[in-house]
Amino acid sequence: MHQLLQQRVDGVAALRARASIATAAFYQLIGREQPVQQIRYQVVTKGNAYHIVERSSGLTKGFRWTWKEAINFAQVLEARADGIKLSLSGERK
Repeated sequence: MHQLLQQRVDGVAALRARASIATAAFYQLIGREQPVQQIRYQVVTKGNAYHIVERSSGLTKGFRWTWKEAINFAQVLEARADGIKLSLSGERK
């Protein structure tokens, strides 16, 4: 990845982390529990394949032939949406 693009990606990840920390601190100040984040991706059986569907838009983000692979892919997509860099093998980068 180009250096300037990588800096932007890292900057956005840092802003997401700060926003998450600030939100948690706010809820702690007012004495309420932070709402639980909804699941973004759902695995749906369609024919012989398992489709990974984004719940907010209804768009299929990918498909896999086994349930285990589909679940792993959905978890990777969830982690990436949270700003965590994961590969499909599960190792952090």
